[in-house]
Amino acid sequence: MNALTASTASPAHGTAKFKWLLQREYWENRGGFFWAPLITGAIIVGLNLILAVIGSIAARRSMGSSGFVFDDADPHEVGQALGAMGDGMLLAGVLLACVVLAFVVFFYALGSLYDDRRDRSVLFWKSLPVSDSQMVLSKAAWALVLAPLWAIGVGLLIGVALWVISALTITVNGLPAAHAVFTQSHPLKIIFGVVASLPVYMAWALPTVGWLMFCSAWARSKPFLWAVLVPVLACVVISMMTILPGVDIAHDKVWYTVVYRGLLSVVPGGWYPVIGGVVGESAAINTPDDLASAIDLTRSWHAFATADMWIGVVVGIAFIAASVRLRRWRDEG
Repeated sequence: MNALTASTASPAHGTAKFKWLLQREYWENRGGFFWAPLITGAIIVGLNLILAVIGSIAARRSMGSSGFVFDDADPHEVGQALGAMGDGMLLAGVLLACVVLAFVVFFYALGSLYDDRRDRSVLFWKSLPVSDSQMVLSKAAWALVLAPLWAIGVGLLIGVALWVISALTITVNGLPAAHAVFTQSHPLKIIFGVVASLPVYMAWALPTVGWLMFCSAWARSKPFLWAVLVPVLACVVISMMTILPGVDIAHDKVWYTVVYRGLLSVVPGGWYPVIGGVVGESAAINTPDDLASAIDLTRSWHAFATADMWIGVVVGIAFIAASVRLRRWRDEG
């Protein structure tokens, strides 16, 4: 009976240790994961609110108390334009959070394993009953899953705040059909599309996260030099070799593979140029509402149909596995 109890409790114990490692990563890096997008969002929302107040005052002075007047404008077209603007505000909040996410994930992965060796805390963690695989995977989980999830949530909050500020500004200034900012926009479609893009980001960012973590585990000092400057300089040298007679190198493919996929895959949405953008080729766009309807963020899943995606996944997993092995066998003396 005791043996059965111990065997059933061991998986939960392993899960609890991994959860504890995730919490440890959060507390050691909460400045980047938690506060960076929140502070950035608060600054942007505050600036947007100030600009809205200044713009409203200027509009009142120039147009008087009557506000905006469109004698010949079609109310339906005005409503479509305002709805498209509401969608744009939501997307702007998400894009802002994605920019912050790219920087946070890049530098977090780059220093994730190197910082443990620099401050010698790796010796403490090696003394605990925690495997190197669990340690590395907890860091990869934050870079690929938890940090993007938090960024999406913060980005949507920023977008909603910008959305509300725009609607209030339009209402205060007497623009006709101001309610169309809410009624003609597509918030649920945008939220669903953004959340549906998360698995695509996880797979797309794997090669960059894996490479940065590998360099973080391998470099004895200055991981940025080995992870970024050396590959970029190598691409520059290869491009310069094309000036030699008889040398024909597809340097554009080299730059794409090494820099775009190898170093910049942590930028959300980097897969859209590969799959042809967020708007289908057959979409007819004649009005703002047509544009809002044609934007389909779920097209991200088309990236899974490309060899580029799966090659990157394999390379990223290989780098993470190599990071585990390096952390296990690295000579710290």
